Amino acid sequence: MILPVIMAGGSGTRLWPLSRTLYPKQFLSLTSESTMLQDTLQRLEKVEHQPPFIICNESHRFIVAEQLRKANLKHSGILLEPVGRNTAPAVALAALYANRNNNDPLLLVLAADHVINNTDAFAESIKNAIHLANNNHLVTFGIVPDKPEVGYGYIKKGNEISSNAYQVDAFVEKPNLDKAQHYIEDGHYLWNSGMFMFKASVFLKELEKFRPDILSACKASLEMPETDLDFIRLHQDNFRNCPDDSIDYAVMEKTDSAIVIPLDANWSDVGSWSSLWDISNKDSSGNFVRGDVIIDSSSRSYVYSQHRLVAAVGVEDLIIVETKDALLVAQRDQVQKVKNIVSKLKQAERSEHIQHREVFRPWGSHDTIAEGDRYQVKHVVIKPGQKTAIQVHHHRAEHWVVVSGTAKVYYDEKTYLVAENESTFIPIGVAHAIENPGKIPLEIIEVRSGVYLEEDDVIRISSSGAGY
Repeated sequence: MILPVIMAGGSGTRLWPLSRTLYPKQFLSLTSESTMLQDTLQRLEKVEHQPPFIICNESHRFIVAEQLRKANLKHSGILLEPVGRNTAPAVALAALYANRNNNDPLLLVLAADHVINNTDAFAESIKNAIHLANNNHLVTFGIVPDKPEVGYGYIKKGNEISSNAYQVDAFVEKPNLDKAQHYIEDGHYLWNSGMFMFKASVFLKELEKFRPDILSACKASLEMPETDLDFIRLHQDNFRNCPDDSIDYAVMEKTDSAIVIPLDANWSDVGSWSSLWDISNKDSSGNFVRGDVIIDSSSRSYVYSQHRLVAAVGVEDLIIVETKDALLVAQRDQVQKVKNIVSKLKQAERSEHIQHREVFRPWGSHDTIAEGDRYQVKHVVIKPGQKTAIQVHHHRAEHWVVVSGTAKVYYDEKTYLVAENESTFIPIGVAHAIENPGKIPLEIIEVRSGVYLEEDDVIRISSSGAGY
């Protein structure tokens, strides 16, 4: 049976300010009420498969687990990469782990951040690939292009070996516009989707042939994996020493066993704000709006509001995206330069490219709603049955006001309950934690005061709840 391998390790910021390093696009709800990760798993319903195997960055582990839980999606494990090393090592880890008992499943490698609207065509292409993969071919899925696109690599079809399946003649780098137009007119070129199907053993054999250094490092990383609940952790030093390479460069461009199946399923990798505008449902003036938005005398624009009213008057071909801590305004044909803004944020050592104002934790979330030189106010939500880490601060005191639910407070060696409309004070240097013993979310307003209010002023005495 097919074992889907979901690559959820990306941390791109081309969709900034929605996408951040610690909350990238695969965890966002961009084209439906579900997140892109949830959509990726749910579209597999039409294909018989084992529970998917997820690969993600260590820093995204709780987001992945929570999104799977919320959507009631089963999985075969969540493998955590301590650092990103591209797709070849990631797929090698999945193949090695899946084949540890010589089960040799068919791996269906999918990215967690693609949009595929025609799920019937998607499922049919997967079914057509099964017999080819079982016959030791490495199958990739090429998207049937509908326009010249300079943002994708291409696959040139070779000889047809069976109905709607072709030998791979060549992998082609991202072209300029003239070459892309030639590829469309030629009719033998497909967009490279980055989706694959093959036996675990066949991929490992080809990887050993062409990149034995990657295979060796991945084997060493998995010699003694640590399991923690649903998480599988690698040997960090061994994986950090693994070469960085894509599956295309490492294997697919070199192997004689590559087969491409054309896929015409209304696909997009949502690589920019303009591509998201392309696939969004627009009004008669070509506008897409989401959130608290009022628009007038405007056309061909994408306007997204996350937190407050956004009004647009007389604008054309704009991308306007508002979050709690940032506002992006860009010409629709200039959105590739969003990466320049992210670079400037990094150079200025600002945090807006790393995470949102609202930060999610295993126990809940916290959102900074006001701050000044010596104070900071947070809205903290703790899920039922959850608890923060026991911790100490050396430079700040905290005042907690319960606005909903009941809090169980840990204060040095004692514990006590704080009900709605009650408060408690935590002085500097006192070990403390807060727990939600109830059945509804616990909401508190936390007022921090002191000379230093940053998150690194903390000593965790216990890690239950993972703190913040």
